[in-house]
Amino acid sequence: MTVTAAEALVGQLESYGVEFVFGTCGHTNIALLDALGPSPIEFVIARHEQAAAHAADGYARASGKPGVLLTHVGPGMMNAVTGVATAALDSIPLVVISGDIPSYYYGRHPHQEVNLHADADQTAIYRPFTKRAWHVHRVHDLARTTERAFWTATSGRPGAVLLNVPMDLWSRQVEPYAGEHPLPGGAPLPALDPATAGRIAEALLNAERPLIYFGGGLRQQAARQALLDLAEHLDIPLAHSLMGKGVVPDSHPLLLGMPGFWGLETTHDHTKGADVVLALATRFAETDASSWDPAYTWNFPPSRLLQIDIDPAEIGRNYPVEIGAVADAGDALRAVGAAVRTARPEPVRREGLRTSIATARRAVFDTARRDGRSEDFPLRPQRILADLRDALPDDAVLVTDVGWNKNGVAQCYRLPDAGRFITPGGASTMGFGPAAAVGVQIAQPDRVVVALIGDGGMSAQLPAVPMAVEQGLPVVFVVMNNRAHGTIADLQTASFGRSYGCEFKDAEGRPYSPDFAAFGRSCGADGHTVTTPADLAKALADALARRRPAVIDVPMVNEPVPTPGHWNIKDIYRGSFTD
Repeated sequence: MTVTAAEALVGQLESYGVEFVFGTCGHTNIALLDALGPSPIEFVIARHEQAAAHAADGYARASGKPGVLLTHVGPGMMNAVTGVATAALDSIPLVVISGDIPSYYYGRHPHQEVNLHADADQTAIYRPFTKRAWHVHRVHDLARTTERAFWTATSGRPGAVLLNVPMDLWSRQVEPYAGEHPLPGGAPLPALDPATAGRIAEALLNAERPLIYFGGGLRQQAARQALLDLAEHLDIPLAHSLMGKGVVPDSHPLLLGMPGFWGLETTHDHTKGADVVLALATRFAETDASSWDPAYTWNFPPSRLLQIDIDPAEIGRNYPVEIGAVADAGDALRAVGAAVRTARPEPVRREGLRTSIATARRAVFDTARRDGRSEDFPLRPQRILADLRDALPDDAVLVTDVGWNKNGVAQCYRLPDAGRFITPGGASTMGFGPAAAVGVQIAQPDRVVVALIGDGGMSAQLPAVPMAVEQGLPVVFVVMNNRAHGTIADLQTASFGRSYGCEFKDAEGRPYSPDFAAFGRSCGADGHTVTTPADLAKALADALARRRPAVIDVPMVNEPVPTPGHWNIKDIYRGSFTD
């Protein structure tokens, strides 16, 4: 008995535990869609490929499983580029399956072929940011290549991959998938050798002002516990990158918060003054490092950097490293912790450290709460965050976009211990939040999921609302509406004295905004327009009680997020930069 390659692939996906495929239809992938029809795998249809990519990304972040995205040839797979690159830059496992032109029409420019100054090669579009892009030439290679795609996406430093399949291959006859290409049972991640663990332990034990800085790569609970065990034993302050928000509870007595452009002055006091810094699963991104200017955040040297990362390309990328190790962060933390306890079994206590951290953190959160009591209307952004914090259950998931909803939350929103913060770090993609929240809700249907987004981000991904309605998902879309690309408007105003081209206006020059609440209702969701300061709390309570898709349109003043750090773009605007 034979089946089509599309049917065989569906069987292979089922064997890998795939439960959802996100995407859009097109003439090059409908054979695979037809094979998915009888399968227990559910196809989540989107009205735009970028929305589908962000939803698959959100699903992967929330579930820990690889997201699977199905796209169509040419414009379809190109529409998904932004979403796939967003996942790739944040090390999210994403398998993209794209239909392509018939194999026997290669280079003849059939319908929608990517072909102008070179013969057809749409895989080349994804090569700069995917871990691997495969073009399947023979139908008998499809199963083997699919196994390679899933293994590559999920192993080592996770990331996005492309499996590009000419459409005629889907309909060719093959043997049914019988498990001949199972996923590998697992390969040990690179471990930290005892000698290096001992050297790192010695450096931390001898340091007068040590600090641990961690990023979003610490995703496993065991790794998080190993981090806390080490920090608490040596009484070492902790700082997190933007992507590391939530790895350690905001309530932890050793947590300083975030450094960098949108970081905190009190965090910078420690980052600049540390004599030894242990950096874990972080790339020292520009905004987290104040454009690598030693006057603001990190100061290597004289600070000594010990860096551990799963990706050798990140070791020493932005700062000179005294000890660099390519290893799984969780394994490395356990090895260093064991070496520390062997050398010093009794815990270290640094006089006054926890008290000073608590005082500084309390000041940050108390200031945000005080500003959050404002009765001004349109609402101040701090009021929106305060009302959210009061209304949401402790295990709610906040999925943000870019602007106040990302930077303000990372800086001054006290995330409950059971809460989750999901944001597009590497690409800082406007439009990520709405659709990613849909994917998160699919992965975790019993949790409250809030897409906290600006009006620019909401406008960029309107298809997320009908997608939530079609799937019956109670995502709450909270639109912080300042009728502008607010962060850029603020930046232009501060640098050039006006904000031309950054604010939304009608034909008469008046501030303009779509009615997002009415849009939500038109899609079948609940819609709430906030017209007084008290309305937001009422709208949130209603949305949480009804457990239906809801859009809450919140008028907000355009107020910059405090920026205690530095970003080199300001120097560029002033013409005072050095390269």
